[in-house]
Amino acid sequence: MLSLGRPPIYRKSGIIGQGWAMLFASGGLKVKLYDIEQQKITNSLENIRKEMKSLEQLGSLKGALSAPQQLSLISGCWDLREAVEGAIHIQECVPEDLELKRKVFAQLDLLAGDDVVLASSTSCLLPSRLFAGLAHVRQCIVAHPVNPPYYIPLVELVPHPQTAPSTVDRTYALMQKIGQSPVRVLKEIDGFALNRLQYAVIGEAWRLVQEGIVSPGDLDLVMSNGLGLRYAFLGPLETMHLNAEGMLSYCDRYGEGMTRILRTFGPVPAFSGATAEQVHQAMCAKVPDDPKHLAARRQWRDECLRRLVQLKHEVPPE
Repeated sequence: MLSLGRPPIYRKSGIIGQGWAMLFASGGLKVKLYDIEQQKITNSLENIRKEMKSLEQLGSLKGALSAPQQLSLISGCWDLREAVEGAIHIQECVPEDLELKRKVFAQLDLLAGDDVVLASSTSCLLPSRLFAGLAHVRQCIVAHPVNPPYYIPLVELVPHPQTAPSTVDRTYALMQKIGQSPVRVLKEIDGFALNRLQYAVIGEAWRLVQEGIVSPGDLDLVMSNGLGLRYAFLGPLETMHLNAEGMLSYCDRYGEGMTRILRTFGPVPAFSGATAEQVHQAMCAKVPDDPKHLAARRQWRDECLRRLVQLKHEVPPE
């Protein structure tokens, strides 16, 4: 978990927590990392130090401050009360378990003042369930990052039905301050926006493999060497707009075909059984699922994302 005071922040010390800490420090904010296990905080601080040093050497460190200056803003904390004292923003990053998160927010609710934002990094738990019954519910919001958050700037802001508009505005401004790209999900829905889109793609990808239409490897190429190249710079709606003489032209030209194809989509797949084994074998042939190979591939992914972000910054403004 992570807390920003005056200026500090508070958060859990896992992978997402580490990414948040680096982002907040890049914006010149004082950060306190909290975890119930001291060794995890020690490990997180060392991982952050190594990562910031590497990013500075590559010229990819975010923010105007040097790596030593940013590192001086991040500290570990083993006492929850001390961690949240004076905070203006608290970012919860515990595992995706509703009861665990509710327990954490119940503790924070007792300690938090009336001017601190209580934010969750949950990827799909509904705010109405997550923040139910809290005295400070007007200060609660989901701020869902995309992994790895240091390289992927999107943050979904999802309010509880009782969240104060000022809480949304403050969180939006804070995300912009640290270089992220916040989007407002105007009302809660299961999966928010990003995962609903992601799961729609995954569901159809799974069906195409399951029905023998395309191999797992070729399916991934459809995205990485096809749709993904466009989607790195354009969303699906602007893509439609540009692929004809505007949106109305696109709908007129392709609407009937889209409707026909969408009606052929099958039921939600089970993500188990023979297809799961087939996809597993195909993925392991490319990247064995032991920790060493997975870590190396994630490092390669992050380097690709770093370079892509750098390229996007070089592209003329929209």
